[in-house]
Amino acid sequence: MARARTARRRSLRGLLLGAALVAVLVASLLQALVGYRLAVSQADALFDRHMKQVAKALSTGTLSRNALPSSQEDLDRDGEDFVVQVWTRDGVQLFQSAAHRRLRPQASPGFSDVVTLDARTFRVFVLITDEEIVQVAQDMGSRRSLARALAMRSVLPGLIMAPALMLVLWWGVRRALAPLARVQRDMAQRRADDLSPVRDDDLPLEIQPLTRELNLLFERVHHAFEMQQHFVSDAAHELRSPLTALKVQAQGLQRAPDDAARARAARRLTAGLDRLTHLVDQLMLLARQEATGEAGRSFERLSLTEVALSALTDKLPKAQANGIDLGVHESQPACVQGQSDTLRALVRNLLDNACKYSPRGGVVDLSITTDAGFGVLMVEDSGPGIALEQRERVWARFYRVPGSQAEGSGLGLAIVRAVAQAHGAEVALDTSARLGGLKVTVRFPLVA
Repeated sequence: MARARTARRRSLRGLLLGAALVAVLVASLLQALVGYRLAVSQADALFDRHMKQVAKALSTGTLSRNALPSSQEDLDRDGEDFVVQVWTRDGVQLFQSAAHRRLRPQASPGFSDVVTLDARTFRVFVLITDEEIVQVAQDMGSRRSLARALAMRSVLPGLIMAPALMLVLWWGVRRALAPLARVQRDMAQRRADDLSPVRDDDLPLEIQPLTRELNLLFERVHHAFEMQQHFVSDAAHELRSPLTALKVQAQGLQRAPDDAARARAARRLTAGLDRLTHLVDQLMLLARQEATGEAGRSFERLSLTEVALSALTDKLPKAQANGIDLGVHESQPACVQGQSDTLRALVRNLLDNACKYSPRGGVVDLSITTDAGFGVLMVEDSGPGIALEQRERVWARFYRVPGSQAEGSGLGLAIVRAVAQAHGAEVALDTSARLGGLKVTVRFPLVA
């Protein structure tokens, strides 16, 4: 029950209808109140003008005094309680329209309110001419009854139209929100794997931005699903070979005839395990990077120079063991927004690729510089480089340059591109003019 009440409170249709109906009701009541008061005021002004016209007509002789009602029965039959009195300037009464209702002559001309002995209030108008005094009075009780009747007749149509207007508003809101109900039904009937766009051609303009964003979300989720499927398929394919090799090496270790053969088999098995561990680490790093690839989510200000030099220190012992001259060609301070772990992985992959493809005795140089608001990370080597026609293909996962003798998983440059894109950086491949091999350049936006 509480959930149903909460749903009603949060209903857009209920909110719109409630606001519209309350607005119509309040506006109708205010209009009726203001209209009623204006009608009563106009009726009072109309009666005053009528009394003045009667007095002027009597003073000029235009209206015959015999034509006025002469008794209370006549006044009640006419529906207006008027008293007309005429005196000479000497105080002699010439005419009295109702003998039972005698009002003293008022001293000053114009309008005034007079209370009689029986507590009845009369509206009195006095007109004084050179020859006579004309006094016209109207019972205020009768006047107010007539004024209220006139006011109600003017207000009643508006009060009758208010329910009709509410009905039209209810129909209009229901019709306007009908497409939303259609979208809700479509979404409720969808399968979990149905990421097709939501049709929004009949939706209101105010709702279409929401559906467009929803369709963009569906597109991103669909793309993520496809990448996940491809990644799982590629990973399964790539893991099959090293696992098979490990199985063969383990069988060779079991069949080794002597200690020397067992030692060689154990070394091969250990190397295979190291390669498999490195491959799994690369796969996990790439999966995490592609799953959380939106830049700026948990970034911090850090020194690109310090991160790069730290990664170089990690790779230095292995490079020296393989006879590679790994060093820093140029180093300038550069601060960027990023994640130190993923940036370190980017630099390690670049250095690892450069050392792997460089011959023994080769050179691998790391440079960190700044250029026009960018921090430039550059890794150069003296290896064979990458042919121009292969440079776009090497970004793909598990791709290896044909004819290369170096061992690797084919994930290094894929990880580099994923990390660079997450950091809003640009990465490019070129030929090193100084060392003759491959030059990889990554340009990061600098921060103050």
